[in-house]
Amino acid sequence: MAEEQDQESKTEEPTEKKIRDAIEKGNIPFSREVPVFASSCAILVFCIFFMPSGASYVSVSLADIFANSSVHSISSGEDVVSLFNHLFWETSHLLLPAFALMMIFGIAASVMQNIPRPAVDRIKPQLSRLSISKGFQRLFGAQGLVDFAKSITKILVISSIIGVAMLTDYYAVLSGMFSDPATVPQTIARLARKVFVIVLIATALLAIVDLLWTRFHWRNKLRMTRQELKDEIKQSDGDPIVKARQRSLARDRARKRMISDVPRATLVIANPTHYAVALRYVREENDAPMVVAKGQDLVALKIREVAENNDIPVFEDPPLARSIFAQASVGSVIPPAFYKAVAELIHVVYSKSPAKMN
Repeated sequence: MAEEQDQESKTEEPTEKKIRDAIEKGNIPFSREVPVFASSCAILVFCIFFMPSGASYVSVSLADIFANSSVHSISSGEDVVSLFNHLFWETSHLLLPAFALMMIFGIAASVMQNIPRPAVDRIKPQLSRLSISKGFQRLFGAQGLVDFAKSITKILVISSIIGVAMLTDYYAVLSGMFSDPATVPQTIARLARKVFVIVLIATALLAIVDLLWTRFHWRNKLRMTRQELKDEIKQSDGDPIVKARQRSLARDRARKRMISDVPRATLVIANPTHYAVALRYVREENDAPMVVAKGQDLVALKIREVAENNDIPVFEDPPLARSIFAQASVGSVIPPAFYKAVAELIHVVYSKSPAKMN
């Protein structure tokens, strides 16, 4: 009950990190019906391409054994072992292709669902896996009952389809009992092919449905609560509080560096208390005045204070101060639109102190 309530609280789709972590731990969607369909395909390929020649070879070998019974005597235990070894190697021509095809198709069915990758967590020994109670829960729990219901449904559906299909050949089978015995194998082969095609189609449909359901159920199990989503965002992007604190410290350091550059300024343009822009102009350094510091309110007052303490002229021009503050950044030269207005102020500064030109 608690597990159902916990699942109901998981309303958010899993993130890429959640899915990636699940796959790395070996928690991947896997449909058991796909390997069953692959095995059916392997049997079909075997019956079409390998069984006729293999069966012919085995029949010839058996006929040789019965025709030359004196050669294969069974008068002792060693003779029996020798005969069984001979039969084993002869029948291997028929069975080995079947085993190889089943293995190849089975591996292909698994690879097509998920790319193989090592999952150490799945093979690591855990004492909890030896728990009888947990094993009982796996067998008779909700998932175990669902798997059992799926198996019963699969058997009933396939049996019903085969039964309905065979009704059409009911009278043909009865008439075959009174026909030439030579036609019986052909009748049986025709019925076998029909049954096998029906089973193949049914398993294909079941594999598709089970594959879709398995992936949907797997993704649904990975859904997250809002708190889990928030925690993951904090882990990947960092705690917002910590990041805000880091940004605040970075701004403080930048502000201190900027204030420390004010003594290098040639003049400060202010709006008496709300804006302040410190400009530096030296002919050998730049072709136009450069902004070395700017600020609002308390920062603006600090810039004016430092400028006054270092005998740097402060000009109060509210429109010019606001415009330069909005359009020029620290460390860059002022836009050409301000050249004339600023040049007049620099001329005033240089006329009072020609030494500042250098």
